[in-house]
Parts: sequence; C-alpha cells; structure tokens
Amino acid sequence: MTWVPTGLRARLVVAFTLVAVTASAMVAVLGYQLVRRELLDRVERGAVTDVRETLSKITLPVGVGDVVWPSDTTVTDEDLGALVGALEAPERAVIVTYGDLRETSFGARFTMSDVPDQLRWQAAQRLVYQRLRFKDQPWLLIAAQIQRTGYEGVPRPTGLTAYVFLPLRDEERVLSRLLTALLQAGVITLTIALTVALLSARRVLLPVRRLGAAARALGSGDLNVRLPVRGRDELAELTATFNETAAALEDTVGELRTLESMSRRFVADVSHELRTPLTAMTAVTDMLAEDAEKLPDDAGQAMRIVVREIDRLRVLVEHLIEISRFDAGAALLRRETVDVGDTLADSLQVRGWADQVKLTVPVGLAFSLDPRRFDVVVANLVGNALSHGAPPVLVTAAPTADGLEVMVRDHGTGIPGHSLPYIFDRFYKAGSDRARSMGSGLGLAIARANAELHGGRLTAERCDPGTLFRLRIPRP
Repeated sequence: MTWVPTGLRARLVVAFTLVAVTASAMVAVLGYQLVRRELLDRVERGAVTDVRETLSKITLPVGVGDVVWPSDTTVTDEDLGALVGALEAPERAVIVTYGDLRETSFGARFTMSDVPDQLRWQAAQRLVYQRLRFKDQPWLLIAAQIQRTGYEGVPRPTGLTAYVFLPLRDEERVLSRLLTALLQAGVITLTIALTVALLSARRVLLPVRRLGAAARALGSGDLNVRLPVRGRDELAELTATFNETAAALEDTVGELRTLESMSRRFVADVSHELRTPLTAMTAVTDMLAEDAEKLPDDAGQAMRIVVREIDRLRVLVEHLIEISRFDAGAALLRRETVDVGDTLADSLQVRGWADQVKLTVPVGLAFSLDPRRFDVVVANLVGNALSHGAPPVLVTAAPTADGLEVMVRDHGTGIPGHSLPYIFDRFYKAGSDRARSMGSGLGLAIARANAELHGGRLTAERCDPGTLFRLRIPRP
C-alpha cells in the first residue's frame, strides 16, 4: 500500500523537501559531470601532448630505404626496446609493434589482445586515444603510427606503432572523493531542507490551526471566539473574514435565541392563561352534558360537539404546557424504584384500558424510573394504538442487558412508511383521516421527550400487521 500524505503540513514538507532535494541533486550531478569531464579531458590532453612530443623527438633507425618499412630487417628488437624506453614513464606501460615484432615495457600487464580492434585500425591513420577498464582499474590508452619526414620533406608512416597505457587511478580517487563529498553535502542539504520545511510549515499552518480550533469552538456554541489579525497576507484576510462571519453569526443567533425565548414564553403564557377559562368551561359543559339527552336533537348534537371540542382544547393546552417545560429546560426527573408490572397495570386501569390491552410483564420486575413520566409515555403509546390501530393491542415489558425495554404493538393497518421518520415531530399527523382526530399532534413528541429525559430511546417500526413502538430505558 502506497502512503500518500493527506495533511496540509505533510504535503508542504514533502513538496518543499522534494524541490530542495531535486535542485541539490541536479546541481550535484551537473557539477560532478563537469568536474569529471574537465579533469579527464585535462589528463587526456596532457598525456597526448606528452606522447606526441616524445614521438617527435625519437631518432628512428635508418633502413635501406628512405623510410623504415615493416619488411625491413634492419629494425631489431633492440630498436623497438629503445623506442619503448623513450616512451616509458612511472606507472606507464608501452607496447611497440613493427610488423610481427612486439616489444613491451618490463613488467607490463598488457598485451596486444587488450587493445581494441577498432583502436588498432584507427591508429594506422592518426593518433587516437580511448579510456578503458582493465582488471577493474581505469586506464587511458594512446595509440599512434610513428611517422618520419623523408628526404622529400613529406611525413610518411614508418610501420612502427606505439601503444601507451596510462593509469587513471589518481583521477578516479579524486572523483570518488568528490562524489562522497557531494553525497555528504546532499545529506546535509536534505537535513537543512527538512528543518526549514518543518519550520516554514509550522509558521504557515499555525494560523490555519488557529482557524480550525476557532471554527470548532464556534461550531460547539462559543460565539464569542475571535482571532487576532496579524500581517496583510491571504491568511490575515481569511482571519479577518472569519471574525466578521463569527460576529454576524453571533448577532443572528442572538436574535434567533431572543425570538425563540419570546415564542416559548408566549406559548407558555397563552397556555396558562387558557387553563383558567377552560377549567370553568369544562365544569359548565360537564353539567350541560348531563342534560344533553333532554334537549332537542339539534341542541343536543351541538352540545355534544361543544363538549368534545372543549375536551380536545383542554388536552391541547395541557400538552402545550408540558412541551413548554421541556423547551425551557424545567422538566425534572424524579427516579424511584417501582414494580414495572404494577405501574403498567395501574396506567391501563386508571384509563379504563385494562380490558382492551394484553399486558405481559415478568413477575417482580423492578426498575428505577420516574413513574409519572413513564406513565405519560405508556399512556400516549397505548392511547395511540387504541385510537388508530386495531386489536389486539399488546404491551410487553422485559429486562435487557443494559436496562428495560417496553413494547407496544397494535394490529391495524400501520403507519405509512413515508410517515415513520416524522411521527415524533410536533403536530404531525400521519394520514388525512387523523387531521381532525381528538389527538393534539404532540403526544408522541412528549413521549419521546420523556424517554430521552430518562436517557433512553423511543422508536417506531412497521409490522405485518400494525405498528410496534419500542421504548428502551438504560439503567441509571
């Protein structure tokens, strides 16, 4: 798996280091090549000049003709040895040929088999030289056809060919030391580049990290966070923009919070103000409802509608008051250890639902919860199942590994799938047939709020048939 730097700091360091290393490598390679070429060229020029001057001063043996020819028998091994001696120098090896005759420097490790064929052919025409390696050591080979100016003043080849081997060990050592020095310089450059890159990245990214920390603080609700603006570069402009945005956001959120607070207070005040006349109206309608059967049909029907709508309004006001407590953060949890089976049975019994609901609870199941708020949750779920579902309605409670689970299921048509994500929203009613139902549209929202106050969860899911509500409360 190839590692790819993802952080901005890592990418800056890698990019800076790559640029520095690439530039250093290019300078080192070019410098090494220039020094190497200049050094070897200087050695070659000096050696070639020396050999050429030596050859020009050599006194050649005189044969029977105007020029010594390879077939001339007057050229002896001693003559060739004299030529070898004239060309010899410390650490230099010489081979001189004349026809089939060969003469080599004393102790020389070279033979004619070590001379490339192409160089032999070229040496018959002019002075040539070539660098080669022999037994893992560098050598410079200079080859030349010895010429002699005859009586006519025209240089002509003599048939004598000299091959001079010059060692390049010293030059190779110099180049090796130069390469080592360049590598050391590269390591030093890499270290300096990494150090500078880290320092530069830290200096460049410090404002970015501050911006990130400030953005996280802003996201967590700290709207007073501001950053000092330093310099006039792009990061300074970004910091100034962040401060302006934070200030605008603080003003907007402040206005929204004020409006939200006013809205909650308004709902709470209206609900409390409606409670007193509703109490009086409920008392009067209860008295009138007893005589509704004695009234004429139209008057009796109107009275029953008034009673039903006043009861619906009373439920709505009670739910609004309860919701306003949650919004204001005034809802308190008062836990006590209760028998879950008895609590569920009492909740059903007091509302007259005991005969309509099948209750299944293990005997002696005790749990720590707020009985009043638990009753509100159960009442909302069972009432919803009885009003909008179909029998049988099942209520089941059981302990779990981390707490308590209560399930309420009906066997009706079920809540439509597209409505499931919204049934716990305030005033949401699934289906047009429920728009004028007795419910306030706040029951399930209140039930979920009470479940969350316990630290639990309330969920709904479709069954075949019906709907299943699942309440999970963890142990305190």
